[in-house]
Amino acid sequence: MKDLKRIASYIGPYKRAMFLAMLLVCVETAFELIIPLMMADILDVGVPNRDVQYILIKGVQMGICALLALVTGFLYARYAAKAAYGFGAQLRQAEYEHIQQYSFANLDRFETSSLVTRMTTDVTVMQNAINGGLRPLVRGPSMFLFGVLFSFWMNPQLALVLLVCTPVLGVILALIVRKVSPMYGRLQKAMDKVNAVVEEGFTAIRAVKAFVRDEYEEEKFAEVNQNLMQTSQKTFHRAQLNMPAFQLVMYGAIVLILWFGGQLIISGQMQVGKLTGFVSYVLQVMNSLMMISNVFLLLTRSLASAHRISEVLEETPSLQSPQNALKQVADGDIVFENVSFKYHEDAEEYALSHVNLHILPGQTVGVIGGTGSAKSTLVQLIPRLYDATEGRVLVGGQDVREYDLETLRDAVGIVLQKNVLFSGTVRDNLRWGAPDADDETLWQACKMAQADEFLSRMPMGLDTDLGQGGVNLSGGQKQRLCIARTLLKKPKVLIFDDSTSAVDTATEAKIRAALKSLGDTTKIVIAQRVTSVMGADQIIILEDGKVHAVGTHKELLANDEIYREIYHSQMKGDSEDGSQAV
Repeated sequence: MKDLKRIASYIGPYKRAMFLAMLLVCVETAFELIIPLMMADILDVGVPNRDVQYILIKGVQMGICALLALVTGFLYARYAAKAAYGFGAQLRQAEYEHIQQYSFANLDRFETSSLVTRMTTDVTVMQNAINGGLRPLVRGPSMFLFGVLFSFWMNPQLALVLLVCTPVLGVILALIVRKVSPMYGRLQKAMDKVNAVVEEGFTAIRAVKAFVRDEYEEEKFAEVNQNLMQTSQKTFHRAQLNMPAFQLVMYGAIVLILWFGGQLIISGQMQVGKLTGFVSYVLQVMNSLMMISNVFLLLTRSLASAHRISEVLEETPSLQSPQNALKQVADGDIVFENVSFKYHEDAEEYALSHVNLHILPGQTVGVIGGTGSAKSTLVQLIPRLYDATEGRVLVGGQDVREYDLETLRDAVGIVLQKNVLFSGTVRDNLRWGAPDADDETLWQACKMAQADEFLSRMPMGLDTDLGQGGVNLSGGQKQRLCIARTLLKKPKVLIFDDSTSAVDTATEAKIRAALKSLGDTTKIVIAQRVTSVMGADQIIILEDGKVHAVGTHKELLANDEIYREIYHSQMKGDSEDGSQAV
């Protein structure tokens, strides 16, 4: 219930619509409850006395009540839809905004497919709980209360049947709800698995085609799809047991009422019209109990979804700006002071161990090392995508934890290892780096990144539509656009995380030459190719998360066995200074 209370707070702007919907349900119920009384009068007064005028008057009154019930029902539907879908929109917006505040560490705790399910399916469940549950939630108890009162008013003896049947139905429904409750959580997890397979399959569809793994992917999807089907069948099979339980009790109650009512009519203690009206109220009481049972089932499913949504909303971003945060980064000076880092607190080993480095403003620094040597981890600590577990990282002479996050990340431009482009035009993507940049500025950045070479051949130029994720571009073209986008930020620290791996060596050399004009910008280049870092002011060699060696190309070539081995394996036929041997 705590989760439901938290989620309910997001209905705020739509409280008025929800209140009006509940009020209209009460009015509609009142009109419907009056109709059986009028019907009883027609049968007991109008028909025996052959009073046509009386019957017509009562008939018109019943028609008016039915029409007013229809109008109030229509208005209820309008306000309930406004409250439900407005609430759903608020909830999705709140989730999305909160996820945007997550650090990488927070995102590591949720699978992408699970976040998608929580923002779509789980929110839809909450919407349906209001849109489909508000009416029976209000109507059920009011119909039950008034139905029981009118039943006792019409005939207290027959009304005792309700006192026997109602608890029986209540016990059956309680058992059903208790059994179904945990199954809804498993149902949503099964939906997560389906979304995960779909997302992975569509993202990697080209690899699937290339390796002819269509059948394998189909089998994998069939497995999770079958699991979802079986979980859904089992869950809703149990949930739907309330219908036969309701019918069993309802028809049992009607049989008892007609039996005892018939005895009362024979003995002259009751009229036919009153028995007919009484049966109508009994049906309304039973229907109200059915509504209440449906509300319990909706509430049970809502609790599972509310808990999953609350997990997203209650996740505290692990990285936040401090109070009185610094709003300016002085320069690109970078210092690592005995830095160690591990991704999880309970991890046995550190990804980085006792790193001590000093990178001066304006320097070009190369970082090389084997796969898994924590090169990417090292540079992700600079813009505070993660926080160091031990030690300090300083940028511009200040601990990165003292900066406003937005200020720090604006001052540090990073081209990630995985190229990310968004749906839209080239211009739209480039302006992520500088929202107000004019075309001349955009072309200048593209020229530095050597992206103008292929953009100039495109008929639409900067207005070329990239498709989803830049699907229309090659890997190298994507990398060059990502570099141009980062250059537009004009950062004090520029990080290339193996971001020229898909670019040919000639184009890479042109990019390196263009970057030399950024004299005040500190440049950190992570690379697999020695040629990418040979001209750097210093080269850092990482091995198993530790700094193995630091020096220039010549120093490392002369003194470090690992660097010499990497160099000779990649540069066969070249002289030791990097020039081509004759």
